[in-house]
Amino acid sequence: MTTDNHFGKGRKYSINCKGGLISFEQPKVMGIVNLTPDSFYDGGKNFTNKQILKSVEQHLTSGATFIDLGAVSTKPGAAEVSQIEESKRLIPTIEMILNEFKDVLISVDTFRSDIAYQAIQAGAALINDISGGDFDEKMFETIHSLQVPYVLMHIQGNPQNMQVNPNYNNVVQEVQLKLSEKLRKLSLLGVNDVILDMGFGFGKTVEHNYKLLKELEQFHLLYCPILVGVSRKSMINKVLKTKPENALNGTTVANTIALLNGANILRVHDTKEAMQAIKIVTELQNA
Repeated sequence: MTTDNHFGKGRKYSINCKGGLISFEQPKVMGIVNLTPDSFYDGGKNFTNKQILKSVEQHLTSGATFIDLGAVSTKPGAAEVSQIEESKRLIPTIEMILNEFKDVLISVDTFRSDIAYQAIQAGAALINDISGGDFDEKMFETIHSLQVPYVLMHIQGNPQNMQVNPNYNNVVQEVQLKLSEKLRKLSLLGVNDVILDMGFGFGKTVEHNYKLLKELEQFHLLYCPILVGVSRKSMINKVLKTKPENALNGTTVANTIALLNGANILRVHDTKEAMQAIKIVTELQNA
């Protein structure tokens, strides 16, 4: 990871991904493809191989740089899934996608180090860990041994209890401190390509989420690209009184705010609209 400006507009980051340099001088999109029957928005949508490949193609055609595959739902109260089942859902899918789209950069949404290892061996490019290493003590060492980019996310609690009265004295400072402590551990191991995720909706109230979104720029003090994942989440639906299937407009508004406040990657269900937000904000900033 490199940057020529650690704070404010004009910061430029890059990560080494499968032997190539990915620059974040212009924000990128990570398209979500869930392989689960119970995800909060698109659970069961990608049930057949044909549906999975169609979803991947739609994201790539619309401009996504990364495809984020998740085989375990992490919505609040989600049922636990065994490692065997996660591997069964995930590994053949990675191989199938790469057989169809050989240059695609696949991000794997997992908190298990063994699954992370299997996924990278199958051809995935980076690991997206909602637990930030909290759920598997071997994760950081595994990332070091694999030498792949790592999305370090903040979470309070776990998916089964994280929305039961989440509490902070100062959510921005506490999330920033926790991420900085883990960044130091990763740095000491020799892991340099780290992307930060504030964990919107993961152990936060609506107010916490919007405070983090408002103060997003502060996290550039940690010298890493920032990923924002707010797509169709309850922080939007609770404000607008909508359901996930009606939350595209609210998502685009929130993504636009995130971009204005320094987001480098938007993790979304709807790549076309996210790319449009990036183009508008880029034009604004270049005016």
